[in-house]
Formats: sequence, structure tokens, C-alpha cells
Amino acid sequence: MQVAVVGGSLGGLTAGLLLRDMGISVDIYERSPVELAQRGAGIGFLPESQRYLVERAGVSLDKISIATSHIRYLNRNAQMVYDGLHQYRFSSWTTIYRELLACVEPAIYHLDHEMIDWIDDADCVNVRFANGTTRQADLLICADGVGSTARARLLPNVQPQYAGYVCWRGMVPEQAVDAKTRSVFDDAITYYVYANSHALVYPIPGPDGSVKKGERLFNLVWYRNYLEGSDLDDLMTDNTGQLREISLPPGSVSERHAAELRTVAAARLPEPMADLVSKLEQPFLQVIYDIDIPRMAFGRVCLVGDAAFVARPHAAAGTAKAAADGWALAQALSEEKDVVAALKQWEAGQLSLGRQLLERTRSIGRRSQVDCNWVAGDPELILGLHGPGV
Repeated sequence: MQVAVVGGSLGGLTAGLLLRDMGISVDIYERSPVELAQRGAGIGFLPESQRYLVERAGVSLDKISIATSHIRYLNRNAQMVYDGLHQYRFSSWTTIYRELLACVEPAIYHLDHEMIDWIDDADCVNVRFANGTTRQADLLICADGVGSTARARLLPNVQPQYAGYVCWRGMVPEQAVDAKTRSVFDDAITYYVYANSHALVYPIPGPDGSVKKGERLFNLVWYRNYLEGSDLDDLMTDNTGQLREISLPPGSVSERHAAELRTVAAARLPEPMADLVSKLEQPFLQVIYDIDIPRMAFGRVCLVGDAAFVARPHAAAGTAKAAADGWALAQALSEEKDVVAALKQWEAGQLSLGRQLLERTRSIGRRSQVDCNWVAGDPELILGLHGPGV
């Protein structure tokens, strides 16, 4: 069997590695001309995201992630109003990408390959790339992310639905803050909830992947509401005057909005969180969208990860969902050698998983950004792919 994976991020790498391990001939195609740089900063490192590196690559979790044992909530005066014991692991997109990429033979990971077209006939899929090359495969796995061109072609009526808010992000070196601030965020995911907003902080590996105390980063996530239309468009116009739809990467946020972020933080956030915001050298953000799809399998072509469903980050399950899609696909292909039949078998379970995750994260988002009934310590708010803590 010949498989082409389009998209060389975490979901594409996981799917490609799993099928390669089955003895299938796999090539992974990434449109970027260089290895991918930091995206999304911190991630909740759920079991599905860990699974390949632990089970197949033998990587120690303590080498690539940070364990925390508390869920904490602060009030406006920075007093701790809730402190519950709960174990999580956190890592960074960059750390996990590097570890997965190290498992891939360089000969099968192809940079500068942007898919522009494919033809799916009864026997194979013929894929065409912008650089003029082509590839014939028995199966095309589209893992090309939130802005998936494959999804746009296969499901032209599916459009992102704006959730009404964005997620500001940033990272601050642990050594850049004083001991008092470090003690607040050291061994916990720490929340602050106020009217129509919430922010959270947790530790992640440093830029070089170090998990040693003093060399780590504090990852800040802050959800803020913006009206669709001119309000959101003004925010998403970068410092060169270009309007962006999905995200503003580090270094592209207009100084006017970066200054507003710092000012609002000082006025509205507890002092330790406001201190982190003041130290963000390059804040960045993503617009929060929901994408719901009716199908994931199309003959010999399938959508995985964010190329399929896009759920809000509140369950920390985006990378876990992408990994779960890959594991389920490998299982289906091991049980059914006919590609089309295997994809049909695989699709039902992944559609169900995607829909329940989407609905759960919508509900969590409404609680903080609209209804203002988020309650500290509510077990329904525990991170997890299949459900709270699952």
C-alpha cells in the first residue's frame, strides 16, 4: 500500500508514523519550505498525544513534559480561592513536533510540497503539488490543519463559525519573574475567571525543550470577546496592514493592540497574571472557531485532526483528537485491507468523537464568555478528549 499524508504537523506525523510501523509505504508532505517553527506554544499533553512517543519511541514523559498536581483559582486580589489536587501534564508544540520528527526518516518527510489538486479514481489517488511534482497513492490522508484546502474542496458548504472571542497567548521565561510569581504558577494550572472572560497559566518546557526548573516557560492563555465585523477585523489587521482570518503569529500583532492588552491586564487581571502579560515580548492570538463536518471519508481520501473538526481549546484536546484519528485509522487498516471499506469503518467512530468534543467545548466556552456561570472546581471543566478527565 502507498500512502500520501498531506500536512507535516503533529497529526500528520502521528498518522504517517503509525502506518509506516505497519509496513506501509508512507510519504509525508509539508507545504512549508522549512521545518515548522513554534506554533500554539503550550499544549495540554493528554494520553492520546503522548501515546506514540511513549509506546513506540520509548520517550520518557519527564523528558518532554511537565507534571503539575494542582488546579488553582485566583481572585482579583490574587488570593487563592480554590486549590484542588489533580494531575496534568503540559508540553509545548515545538517539543512534541521535534520528538515526532526525530522518529521519521528524512527521506519520507518532504518540505515545500503544497498540495494543489488530486484526482481520486477507483484504483488510486493522483496528487499534484505546487512545485510541479506528483504522487500516486492508494490513500490520501489530509492533515492540513484549520485552514484545510482539502476540506474546502471536499465540503465547500462547511464554513468556520466564529465563537465570539479570541485566544491571546504568550510565553514568559520562568527566570524573568520573581519568586512570588513563580510560586503561584509553579506546580499548577492556574485560572482567573471574571465577567465574560477567563485566563489561565501553566508551565511548559523552555525554548530548547528543557523541563528543568528555572529554564521553563510560563504559558499564558487569555480568552477575550470581540464583536464580529469591524471590531474583530481591526484586531486581526496585522502590523503591516494585512487582514488575517485565523491567527496573528508572534511579531505580527499591531503595537496598538499589544499596548491595549497590557493596559487591560493591569486593570483587570490578578497581579501575577498581569505581571506575565507585561513581560510578553511578542503576544499572539488565534480566533476561536467551530468547524463541524458531516463526513471524514471520501473514497480513498480522508480528513484528520483540525482538517476535520475544529473544537475550541477548552478541553486541551486538539492534538489528542488528531492523534486519536491516526490510531483509529491504523487499527481500521489493520482489520480491513480494502482502503475504501476501511475508511468507512473508521469514519463512524471519529465523527462521533469529533461531535462530542465540539459540543463539550462549546458548552465550556459559553459558561465563561457568555453565561458567566463558570464555577471553580467543577469536575465538568477537567481537561480530556473523551470527557472530563478521560
